[in-house]
Amino acid sequence: MSDSVDPNELNKAKLNLETAKIAWDDLQRYFASGHLLAVAPGLDIVTVAHSISIDDKAVVEGWLNEKKLGPVSDDQARNWHDQKADLWAVVVRPWVLVQDRN
Repeated sequence: MSDSVDPNELNKAKLNLETAKIAWDDLQRYFASGHLLAVAPGLDIVTVAHSISIDDKAVVEGWLNEKKLGPVSDDQARNWHDQKADLWAVVVRPWVLVQDRN
């Protein structure tokens, strides 16, 4: 049996620990700077963060093309503001990924 740790699993575990619920008010500055990406409810935010962090272009482009990942729209931002929403978020520089699980 090997004692080595799979670097991909280690990265996913690290990202999972860095994922937290954050109030929309605290995320607005990232939206204003264009660094906020919305993750569709059906996707695992940690898997998406991992794919971005390892530069898995084919997978990320697939999500972008399927509209499962992309910039937060003005309408969505207004909706989250009006709802005083709490969102799940994780940072994968330069991006902040957010997901509404409500």
